[in-house]
Amino acid sequence: MKYRTANEYYREKFGCKIYRLSIDAGFTCPNRDGTLGVGGCIFCDGSGAFSGRGETVTEQLSRARALVSAKNKGGKYIAYFQAFTNTYAPCEKLRELYEQAIAPEDIVGLAIGTRPDCLGDDVLALLAEINRIKPVAVELGLQTCHEKTAVYIRRGYPFSVYEDAVRRLKQNGIEVITHIIIGLPGETPQMAAQTTQAAVSAGTDGVKFHMLHVLRGTDLEKAYLRGDFRCMTLEEYGKALECCLRQLPPHIVVHRITGDGAKKDLVAPLWSGNKKRVLNYLNRLLHS
Repeated sequence: MKYRTANEYYREKFGCKIYRLSIDAGFTCPNRDGTLGVGGCIFCDGSGAFSGRGETVTEQLSRARALVSAKNKGGKYIAYFQAFTNTYAPCEKLRELYEQAIAPEDIVGLAIGTRPDCLGDDVLALLAEINRIKPVAVELGLQTCHEKTAVYIRRGYPFSVYEDAVRRLKQNGIEVITHIIIGLPGETPQMAAQTTQAAVSAGTDGVKFHMLHVLRGTDLEKAYLRGDFRCMTLEEYGKALECCLRQLPPHIVVHRITGDGAKKDLVAPLWSGNKKRVLNYLNRLLHS
């Protein structure tokens, strides 16, 4: 199965291999601080421990760069604000963080993970300004287009908010990457494919597919231990992923075909903890 990979896309765009350097800038989320809710999404463990909370952006970039330096043969980097909602702060604070992130010469772009309901006009204006200096991509956690599932996972916004966010980002020249979870409780592979179709129709430029995994300390863990749902097998996930990939036009970039949680916190599916095995299986399946 042919699809456009992030590696191919970045080589076309920047002319070299691109590595992502993850940043935890200490953000929270309106779904955790009481604005929308306090528990967060049902699958979120609230750790935010992606990188180095407490360090400056510059320090985190230096440390992350050092981790990949041995395998980097002339590649460049994208600074990735990953943890929680990375547009959920006053614009002055956001400007300070974003400008620190793009300052190094070897940082060629900025990726910002956020919620569709945290993109005010002032934030969009800032993103458009930064985008004129170095390319910006905004990653939106959609997960599903199905409202019943969205309520169950406590996402906190309807699909129409996502559609509007994509439209406004694109109007400002900002690249959009959409996160989709395959295997959500009560959803079939066909429903995940419908979410993929909906993201494409909304105008997303890229997608990140994640398998549903259960982390310790989450409300999803409680539901799993009660037997409310089961996780997919690797083979089931592969077939569902194929179904989703078939919905993508050739120009859509696939930035991720799987996702995994920290092994120390992983409850299920345990097979997802062996990332190398999972990726090898999926790549054989998709290219057979």
